[in-house]
Amino acid sequence: MQLKDIMTSNVTYVSESDTLEKAAQLMQSIDCGSLPVVENERIVGVITDRDIVIKGVAKGKANASVRECMTQQPVTGTPNMDAHEAADLMSQHQIRRLPVTDNSGKLVGICAIGDLATVDIHINEAGDALNKISQRTPLQ
Repeated sequence: MQLKDIMTSNVTYVSESDTLEKAAQLMQSIDCGSLPVVENERIVGVITDRDIVIKGVAKGKANASVRECMTQQPVTGTPNMDAHEAADLMSQHQIRRLPVTDNSGKLVGICAIGDLATVDIHINEAGDALNKISQRTPLQ
């Protein structure tokens, strides 16, 4: 199965100039921990709840812009990517949500670890990916 068959096409996102507060409020409203950062329909980064806390609030920058705390050059998938490949990519990079872009970098969807769990993938790849994603990593 390909990502285009399981991804969410209507993606909530923020822009680089949005505030951390706006990003956090959007995360709260859709109950997720990360959002793509989009400019001119193209993904330029990802902001996570952890980015907001560690790179923003903990450093006294609660009023910072998304640009100041986002992760640049995000890992992305393509609509035609196989679900197995996406699970491996998410596991390798320890991410729970994979932005999906077309060939020009335009954001066309997002695939969450939960989306993979709905696919009949062998050897419980979604669970295995979640296990690897959830492993503790050192603070940056």
